[in-house]
Amino acid sequence: MGWVHEAYWQSVMQAGMEVPADKSLDDCTAELVEMLGHPNPRWREDLAYPLLATWINRGVYDDLLAGFGDGIAPGLRYGLGFDGDVSVLRRSYSALMLAEIVGRDNNVQLLGPEPVLAWGDQVTSWYVREQDHRGWIPEIGWSQTIAHGADALAAFARSRHFGRLELTVLLDVVADRVLTPTSYVWRHGEDDRLAYAVMTMLHRNALDPGLVEPWLARLGEGIKHPRTRGHVDAEWPSPAARNTSALLRALHLQLALGVQGRADLQADADLFAEQPAHRTDLLLAVLEQIRAESPWLYRPTTRARPIE
Repeated sequence: MGWVHEAYWQSVMQAGMEVPADKSLDDCTAELVEMLGHPNPRWREDLAYPLLATWINRGVYDDLLAGFGDGIAPGLRYGLGFDGDVSVLRRSYSALMLAEIVGRDNNVQLLGPEPVLAWGDQVTSWYVREQDHRGWIPEIGWSQTIAHGADALAAFARSRHFGRLELTVLLDVVADRVLTPTSYVWRHGEDDRLAYAVMTMLHRNALDPGLVEPWLARLGEGIKHPRTRGHVDAEWPSPAARNTSALLRALHLQLALGVQGRADLQADADLFAEQPAHRTDLLLAVLEQIRAESPWLYRPTTRARPIE
């Protein structure tokens, strides 16, 4: 793939991002999907992803959406287990593209449950096994497996095909992801993106505190190990403990301030509430875990109500 292809797709961008008339949609799609895994960020981030996402949201693939998703999903397994090579781009952008596909179905309700649930299984299986957590890669651009995976989880959490059981699984996947040992400290907003995915689950109001509070306690256990002396990553706090702490703090802030929701879409009207149910209880439960991380710093509490 050379500069002629780049010039061609640049012309498509400049012409309003319409589907080209001189190529079949199948050929266009195959070429752009191949570009999604390319280390050249201009091809991947500036051309392939925005064009495919725009066509999805304009309804170009509405009659082909299930097949399109099935074609994207195998990219989640490409090079899975490797860390530090360019195969991560295919996996990460496959997750991001599935988020767009599921998001389209959420908005216009085209698909039955089977493909969406199958993609959910594939995304969650990939997410907890992904070893390469790099965010920004010099000369290659954004990888963002953790953030793109969080975006996919948020899309599934919005799906009408995901009920209480499936949302509970998504919560467990988030905990598995942050608690799994890693050498990476997340530095590029991954905590906010993952907290937003959790907020999307909570806005469904299918998860009561009896489910969420034990999940929060599980996260809290991951950051309460005895401290060791020294400052190397192998000692306290471990990268996984830092990431877990960052997620809890991001979740607390989003619960306290509220987030920009997507429940204004008619398709979401019966699924989402303006505020998560039991918001005050959830705020207090998150605060308990944050306080327990550094008991020497925070005053003890009797779970008094937070300031509204």
